[in-house]
Amino acid sequence: MTTPTTAGVNPAPPERSMNMAPPAPGKLGAPVDVLAMRRYLDALDSWLRFRRQELDEIDTAVQQNGTDELTGDIMLSMMLWKAVADRQQLLLATWDGGRVGPTERERLSALVWGRMDATVDPSLLGKSTIANQLGSGLSVSLPEACRLSDALVQQLRMRLALDPAVDEYARRIKDLRAQMERLRDQVALEPAFTRDEAAGTLARLVTRLEDISAKAGRGGDVGGLIGPLELDAARFERDLIVGGAHRREARDKLNTARERAAELKTREAALQNLAAQCVRTVEPAPNYAVPDVAALGPVPNTAEAIDAYLHKLSRVGQAMTIAQEAYRQALANRDRLTEQLEQHRARAAAHGLEDEPDLVRGYAMALEMIGRSPAPLPLCHHLVDYYRVVLDFLLGRREGRPTR
Repeated sequence: MTTPTTAGVNPAPPERSMNMAPPAPGKLGAPVDVLAMRRYLDALDSWLRFRRQELDEIDTAVQQNGTDELTGDIMLSMMLWKAVADRQQLLLATWDGGRVGPTERERLSALVWGRMDATVDPSLLGKSTIANQLGSGLSVSLPEACRLSDALVQQLRMRLALDPAVDEYARRIKDLRAQMERLRDQVALEPAFTRDEAAGTLARLVTRLEDISAKAGRGGDVGGLIGPLELDAARFERDLIVGGAHRREARDKLNTARERAAELKTREAALQNLAAQCVRTVEPAPNYAVPDVAALGPVPNTAEAIDAYLHKLSRVGQAMTIAQEAYRQALANRDRLTEQLEQHRARAAAHGLEDEPDLVRGYAMALEMIGRSPAPLPLCHHLVDYYRVVLDFLLGRREGRPTR
C-alpha cells in the first residue's frame, strides 16, 4: 500500500504527541484515595480533550488524502473515545465536586476498574482492518480503554505518516520503554498456554528498542526504525488487551452458566414442592411438568457450547415461570373463594340475616367444601354462588322487590 502524503496537515505539537493515558488510581474492590482520584480526574479530562483534537487532526488528514480505508479505523477510535467520555461523566457525577464518603469511593473504584462495554457496529466498521480483528464487541476497564485508544492512535499516525520531528526521537524512545513495562505486566497475565509466545514477542520488541536506542546514542538515523517499532508495539499491546477482555468474557459466561444452573436447580426443588402442595389442596390442579435441569447435562467449557447452554437455561427458566404462575393461581383461587364467602356472610350479618336456615346451611356446605383436601374448585364456586343467590333473594323479598 502506498504511504499517504501529509500535504496540508500540520504535525501534532510535541506535547500532544505525548498525550498518553494517565495512570489510574487504586484497584478493583478497594476504595480510591480522594487526592489520587482528584488528580486522575484532572488528568483524564486533559487526556480526553487532547485525544479529541488528535482524532480530529487525523480525521482531517484522512479526508484530505483520500485514504478511505482508514475511515473505519477512525470511527472505531471515535467510538472508543466516546465510551471513555461517557465513563468520565459517570465518574464526575459520583465525584460530585469531592463530596465523597466511603460508599462513593467504592463506586468510583468500580467505575474506574470495572468493565465498560464499547460496542462496535459491524455495518459501520466493515472496512476497518482493526475492527475486523477486534470483533463486534469489547468489554474493557477504563484504564484498558484509554491504553487501547493510545495504541490505536499510534497506529493511525504511523499509517498516515504523521511522525513527530526528528528531535522527538529521544522522547519517543522513552515512551516505548514505558510501553514495554506495560507490556511486561500484560504478558504476566497471559494464560500458561500463550504466555511463552507472548513473552517471545515482547523479547523481540525489547531487543529492537535496545538496538534503536543504541543507534540513536551513536548519532545514527533511526527515523525508519522507530516508527515500525511503535506500530508493532501498539498492535501487540492492543492484542493483549483484547485477548484479556475476551478471556474475561468467556470466564464470566462460564460463571454465569454455573450460577444460573444452580439457581434453577434450587428453583426446581421449590417448584416441585409447590406443585405437590397444589395437588393436595385443589382439584383439578394444573398439570405442568417441572423441568429437569440435570437433563441439560454438565456445564460446557467452550464459548459456543456455553452460549447454547445459556439459551437452554433461559428456556427452562421460562417454563418454570409458566408452571409456577399456574400453580400459584390455582391456590389463589381457593383463597379467593374463602374471602368471597366471608364477604357474603358479613353482608348477611349487616342485614341481620346470617341466622337464616338456608344461609346457615349454604355457608356450612361451602366452608366444608373449600376446606377439603383437595378442594373441588368448580363445586366450591357453585356453593359460594349459591350463598350469594340465596342472600340476594332474601334481601329482595324483604325490600319488596320481585324475585325470580
